[in-house]
Amino acid sequence: MGACKKKQPPQNNVVPVNLYKVKQQQVLYYDKYPSTIQALSQVNLLPQITGAITAIYFKEGTHISKGEKLYEIDRRIYEAAYDQAVANLKVSQGNLVQAQQDADRYEYLNKYNAVAKQQYDHAIISLNNAKNTVKASEQAVKSAKTNLNYAIVYAPFDGTIGFSMVKLGDVVNPGTTVLNTISTDDPIAVDFIVNEKQLPHFEELQLGKKNLPDSLFTLLLADNSLYNGVGKISVIDRAVDAQTGSIRVRLVFPNPKKMLRVGMSCVVRVHNQDTQPQLVLPNKAVVEQMGEYFVYVAKDSVINPTHSTADTATKPKLIAAQKKVQIGQVIGPNIVIKSGINEGDRVVVDGVQTLHDGSKITTANKVAPSAGGRRG
Repeated sequence: MGACKKKQPPQNNVVPVNLYKVKQQQVLYYDKYPSTIQALSQVNLLPQITGAITAIYFKEGTHISKGEKLYEIDRRIYEAAYDQAVANLKVSQGNLVQAQQDADRYEYLNKYNAVAKQQYDHAIISLNNAKNTVKASEQAVKSAKTNLNYAIVYAPFDGTIGFSMVKLGDVVNPGTTVLNTISTDDPIAVDFIVNEKQLPHFEELQLGKKNLPDSLFTLLLADNSLYNGVGKISVIDRAVDAQTGSIRVRLVFPNPKKMLRVGMSCVVRVHNQDTQPQLVLPNKAVVEQMGEYFVYVAKDSVINPTHSTADTATKPKLIAAQKKVQIGQVIGPNIVIKSGINEGDRVVVDGVQTLHDGSKITTANKVAPSAGGRRG
C-alpha cells in the first residue's frame, strides 16, 4: 500500500526541533544519599555464669527499660555457694577472736618473761594468719554474692530487645552463649557516605556556621514516604577511607514511635544551601554518551552558496553545536547545569536524538514534545 511506503528524507536534511532559552532561576532541591539506620548503642547479652535458663521475663521485639529483669539462670548452686562462703566467714571470724585472745595473753606473759619466746612468736603468727583468713573469707563471700547476682540478667539501658537466642531449660556458658541483643531506639542514628570533597561543607553544617533551615536533613523511607522527623549531624568519622576517598557521616533522628529500626535502608535528603540562581534545563535536553553529558545549542550560520540570490545568501540558518556540560541535581523533569552553557543560549529540547554536531535545524515546523534526551 502507498501509505506503507517509507517516506524519503528531505533533500536539505534539516531537522525540526524545539528550542529552550536558558535562564537562571532559584531552585529548591535535595542532595540524596543512600543510608542505613543504626543504633547509637547496641550490645549482645552474654551470661556471666553457667547454668540452665529458668525464667524469661520479657516479650521479644519490645521496648525495655534499663534495669529491667530479662533472664534468670538456675540460682540454686550459687545460693548454696554463697551460704557456704558466709558460713566459712563466720568460722574465720571465730578463729580470729580466739587467736586475738591467745596473742593478748602471750603478750602479757611475755612482758614478765613468763612464757617461752617461741610460744609468743607462734601466737602472733597465728593471729596474723587468722586476720588473713578472715580477709580471704570476706572476698569469697563477695565472689559468691557476685555469682549469685549474675543469675539474674538485667537490661543495661533502655532500648529494643530482639528474639531470644535461648529457651527455658537451655544451659548457657559465660563468654560463649549469646542470650539476646539490645539496641537503643530513641534517638536513632542514620549513617551515610559522602565524598571527601564534600567534607568541608558537612563540617560547616555540623558547626552550624550558617543560618540553617529546620528541615536541613530529612529521611525518605524504603516505600518512598517522608519520615515525620528531622535530623542533625551527630558524628563525622575520624578518617577518610583511602581506598574510596569517602567518609561516613552520622545523623541522629528522634524515633518516639519506633518506626525506624536498625538495619533499615533509607535515603537521606540534604536541603540545598546554594542560594545563587542556577541554570536549569529540561532533563530531556541532555544527552549522555559514555558517562559524559552534552546538549545541543542552536547557532546562527550564514550560508554563501555559489549560485544564490542575495536574500538567500544572507538569510540566517541554524545549526546544532554540541556542548559538553557538567550536570547537577535532577529536580523533577528539570536538571541543574553547572557549566558548559551560558544564560541566553538556545538549547534543543526536542529532536536531540537525531542530531550531531553541525546538524542543520529549523524551528519552522515544531516537533511534538518527546521524552528523548538523557539516557540512564
